[in-house]
Amino acid sequence: MRLGFVGTGAITSAIVTGLNAAGGADTILVSPRNAETAAALAAKYPHVTVAASNQAVLDGSDVVMIAVRPQVGTEVLSALRFRADHHVISLMAITPLNKVAELVAPATRITRAVPIPIVADRRGPTAIYPPDPVAAEIFNRLGTAIEATSAEQFSVYSTATATMAPYFTFAEEIAGWLTRHGVPAADARRFVATAFQGLGNIAVATPEHSLAALAGEFATRGGINEQVVALMKERGAFDALSAGLDAVLERMKTAAR
Repeated sequence: MRLGFVGTGAITSAIVTGLNAAGGADTILVSPRNAETAAALAAKYPHVTVAASNQAVLDGSDVVMIAVRPQVGTEVLSALRFRADHHVISLMAITPLNKVAELVAPATRITRAVPIPIVADRRGPTAIYPPDPVAAEIFNRLGTAIEATSAEQFSVYSTATATMAPYFTFAEEIAGWLTRHGVPAADARRFVATAFQGLGNIAVATPEHSLAALAGEFATRGGINEQVVALMKERGAFDALSAGLDAVLERMKTAAR
């Protein structure tokens, strides 16, 4: 596969890292927009080359991943000449499929994907739409490709990725609480990170149990977990989370109109 990346930021770096960890020998071209990141990837992996320009990425690739910020997507893509046989995979959050299609014409094979940084460790769940065997093969090498069955469902998956920063903020609050009560900061961080990693492993290893069921197992009646859950519900913490996700989803819908 000749794979090109227009945009060389954190998510491009994560994808390239994961693909090389998977033992792939794809020819990968990365754009020079972020010179430091591009040079580091080319220095680390023998199949990665820094192209002279974004257009050079397109000219040397069959599958092109668009990894630029949505705010500059129109400016960047309007200056490029796509081929009709290009397979375009857009990683631009929020930007709907019809808008991407306008920008990459005459290319018509277009897939949207929403990878998250843990694809670098080949553990990422990546939603794609519309279903596509090439995109699925790429992201299955990086974890698990989840093929959305509609644009609306893809938007829901995309919205759910807005919980990464809240997750770390939640973890930081716990670590900070431990620190305020005399635990060294490094130990507090290690305790929280390891605990949540273990809980995630339990959820992955027990698909027969719903997440609600697992929560029930850990919330012993009259116990401390039940106490904290009850207080958070009383204070509206979970309602606030749902409200935040609803707001992001509405933003997605507005962008698609």
